[in-house]
Amino acid sequence: MTVTQVALRPTEASNAANRPALTPELLAASGARYSRSNDGLQAILSKIDPNNLDKSVDGIFKMIDYGHQSIADMAPVAMFIDELSIHLAYYVWTLVPTAGGQESSTRYIRLSADSLPSAATFGIPNSDADEWRGLMADSFQAYLDAVALWESVAAAIPDVTRIPRSLLEDSSTKAQKTVARMQRNYAFDRARYFLPVAAATNMMLIMSARGWVTLCQSLLSHPLPEAVRLGELIRQELAIAAPRMLRHATEKPSFVQGLRREFARLQQDAIAAESPYLLADSPLAEHPPTPHLAVMPPPDVDEAMLMEDLADHDNRYSFVGERLKRVAVRFWWDAMAMGEIRDLNRHRTGTKSVPLRPVGFYAALDQWPQQLRDSEQYKQLCQLEQIGKNGTRRAYQLLRNGDHSHPYWTLLGTQYPFEHTTTADKFLYEAELRTGTGAHYRYARHLHEALQLWYQHYPATCGVILEGSAEPE
Repeated sequence: MTVTQVALRPTEASNAANRPALTPELLAASGARYSRSNDGLQAILSKIDPNNLDKSVDGIFKMIDYGHQSIADMAPVAMFIDELSIHLAYYVWTLVPTAGGQESSTRYIRLSADSLPSAATFGIPNSDADEWRGLMADSFQAYLDAVALWESVAAAIPDVTRIPRSLLEDSSTKAQKTVARMQRNYAFDRARYFLPVAAATNMMLIMSARGWVTLCQSLLSHPLPEAVRLGELIRQELAIAAPRMLRHATEKPSFVQGLRREFARLQQDAIAAESPYLLADSPLAEHPPTPHLAVMPPPDVDEAMLMEDLADHDNRYSFVGERLKRVAVRFWWDAMAMGEIRDLNRHRTGTKSVPLRPVGFYAALDQWPQQLRDSEQYKQLCQLEQIGKNGTRRAYQLLRNGDHSHPYWTLLGTQYPFEHTTTADKFLYEAELRTGTGAHYRYARHLHEALQLWYQHYPATCGVILEGSAEPE
């Protein structure tokens, strides 16, 4: 795993216009100075010594410190993180949902086992290491086999991919490359459930120094060694961009105790749940994802007002009225695959809750065409499903035993409860985005079901809300 802080530099146009360029802490100090004087920007910048930028921070504003959180919020820092696990990337997003950034996509990139770290990296004891490595090898092979199976479906029945007929019949090189890409993505979308969450991914984040400090506090206080290692690497890079923040980027007793309590509660829930299909000698069935939605409108807001707030709604970025923003919405599913949780978890607004207590495994069997259900390929896919079930069951047992490393035994098809609390305008944006062009078929289905529940509360909004059909792009 590596972490690299990447500095921002002025554009050529900025240099040509003689605009100032500041380090992250100088930018924060200059902004902070506005709160303690009525000097203009040029008066503040005149205090900067170009030969000693670090000292200039104190010359402009002596209170630049994490204790003044609004100041630390004005120091932007970008970092690129190579080869962390999919699980840890998911966890980082839960801690900093408002950060800007990207992550390597399991929908468009073929992943391999080449960079899978050792069991010790994840805190898996030596006594379980061989078993874990065997599961990882089986899972990656199942992923590759599933990609091949779904590619065979796309070739045999092109219509299942929903690729436009005009593209399929176009013999030009450009069109055929587009078709090949769309067929590949169709296969990736259905095969990714066999990918282990221990697989390596890459992510980039840009946020304030305050955000990085808070992230470090959580990671360095975590019981998982991979999380601690990432916190240490981020801290080293933070020293380059915002050195005054370092004394706060440490393990915190409150975080240690809080994380310990939350895990103990998760363990007790797993013990109390007594899921019969997740215990050792029981068959493991897919847990059907049941959608739920609750709305809490202010007493002075009715459906007619919400329709008025959507009067100019011609795309998901359009203006929405104030009353729609005042309606609280809580929507959740009792089972959702981690593959979809990773995507829905990244929505910035509100609060998401994902107790990492496995409740089943999803292998995309429902996507197999009915006319091919008697084929050998379908039987092979059903056999592959057992690998995901085995990993999910093992993770559940480890959680009940109090093993913090239990998530690293799971795959992207492992299901957990998922809940999101936000406001109606943000819920509708998410629903339109996640059912729109290029949306993954599975979370498009989830959000479609959530919208059906919304229409039960506000039937007049059906047709005004721009629900998509997840057509491929």
